[in-house]
Amino acid sequence: MPSAKNRKEKVRTTVSLPARLYEEARSVVVTKASSADSINGLFVSAIRAYLTVIKRRQIDAQFAAMSQDPDYQRDASRISEEFDRSDWEALERVEEDSR
Repeated sequence: MPSAKNRKEKVRTTVSLPARLYEEARSVVVTKASSADSINGLFVSAIRAYLTVIKRRQIDAQFAAMSQDPDYQRDASRISEEFDRSDWEALERVEEDSR
């Protein structure tokens, strides 16, 4: 996790955008259609959201790979079997409490 110092550091960069995209972004900021108070803030928010999507896709891909991994499947089955009894006990308690 980034430290507070790293989160406050800024790096200046130049970005070339299609004119129409820039105008749409500017319009969103000017009309206050976003919580961003500047185009820079909008870009930061958009990049952060896009990176979140990418990270989620990477995690999903890892889970998908696990579903095809025979070693993982074997371990998961073994763990599930080890918890069968406690799972049933928990279910029975919930059913008793709901009566």
